[in-house]
Amino acid sequence: MISEQVLVSSMFGCFFLFLLMGLPVAWALSAAGFLFAIIGFLLVEYFNSDIWFTWQGTIGSLDARIYGLVANELLVALPMFIFMGIMLDRSGVAEKLMHSLTGLFSTLKGGYAVSVVIVGILLAASTGIVGASVVLLGMLSIGPMLSQSYNKGLAVGTASAVGVLGVIIPPSIMLVLLADRLGTPEASVGRLFMAAVVPGLLLAFGYILYIVTSAYLRPSFAPSQDTVRNFSIRYLIGFLRAALPALALIFGVLGSIVSGIATTTEASAIGAAGALVLAGLNKQLNIMVVSAALHQTSRTIAFIFGIFLGATVFASVLRGVGGDDVIRNLIIDLPFGATGVVICILLLTFVLGFFLDWIEITLIVLPLVAPTVFSLGVDPVWFAVLFALCLQTSFLTPPVGPALFYIKGVCPTAIKTRDIYTGVFPFIIIQLLVLFAVFVLDDLATWLPDIIHN
Repeated sequence: MISEQVLVSSMFGCFFLFLLMGLPVAWALSAAGFLFAIIGFLLVEYFNSDIWFTWQGTIGSLDARIYGLVANELLVALPMFIFMGIMLDRSGVAEKLMHSLTGLFSTLKGGYAVSVVIVGILLAASTGIVGASVVLLGMLSIGPMLSQSYNKGLAVGTASAVGVLGVIIPPSIMLVLLADRLGTPEASVGRLFMAAVVPGLLLAFGYILYIVTSAYLRPSFAPSQDTVRNFSIRYLIGFLRAALPALALIFGVLGSIVSGIATTTEASAIGAAGALVLAGLNKQLNIMVVSAALHQTSRTIAFIFGIFLGATVFASVLRGVGGDDVIRNLIIDLPFGATGVVICILLLTFVLGFFLDWIEITLIVLPLVAPTVFSLGVDPVWFAVLFALCLQTSFLTPPVGPALFYIKGVCPTAIKTRDIYTGVFPFIIIQLLVLFAVFVLDDLATWLPDIIHN
């Protein structure tokens, strides 16, 4: 008789097989789900299997599950935040920030790379979209850094690492999805946004410290720009004029959520409207720009919800064939208690990040493991931040980190794949150090939300 363990393992194996065959993720999830729904039905009806599978309880209830998915008010925030980020990308804010910051740090060794980190923090906080931030920062910074004799690895490594800050710095759309999938009041969107602030800033500080230290220990690694541009107060004024409106928008969105003035969905609408205003102030608001932003938003959200639907089919059938019990027993049997469970899940997440996008991992893995993890007494906020940091690290890790492919697409031909791999390696070490720090010192993730909400 086929056991539940065999069915669950075969179902995941079938999903990865469909991926290797070239099927899109949403189709691979749906195909594996429907195939094993048929297998489960046949086993129960014709082979007297003792698995607790019912067609009505899985496929028959999909319409209600899908309706509940699209009727989820929290998920309405996703297209708003995505539109906000795309409009800010097209508003010219990043270009103005780079121009003013490079003037401010012209006498600092590695000053241009430091400017990229600061601009990246603002972009991450305003967009939350990894691909968009990596591509934009790569286009803005790699060419100028190479023209100023920066080390190739440092140039591409900085743009890649800073670009993925959008995963962890709020209002990240990943954190919105994490809050939705965790489904617990202790890990609300507002609490996750606040919990990610300190780890995100620690990462940025680590990047800057590495850049400046490398530049002073190896002057040819990242020379200063003092022969190109001297400091002027006008650069400070230019930075403030470019940064203050963006900061006002960011704090307006986050503040309205944390203070309870607005729900996450309402705050996302405020952000989208504010992005239109900023584009207008920068004289970048026209029908063509808005139309292109709406088109890109529609494509992105269609991709996300397509995976949502596929994951709903897959998860429904997986539960129908006993997947919940199999995974729960597997997690409980792991050694070293709750700590060992969290470590094993983070390692699994890190490895899956090489092959799957963060959306698939969040929608498939998190709902399966989270209930059992929380039953062991693990703090949901701390676990969510660790999960996000782990995924962020996998985005950078060779050979198949998504950020590496994004940056390769905008690199000059002089940049080889080897340069990208060697360039991101120090930043991966920084990522792992911050991940370890948050793992050991959970207050780094829980202190700020506890202070604000109490």
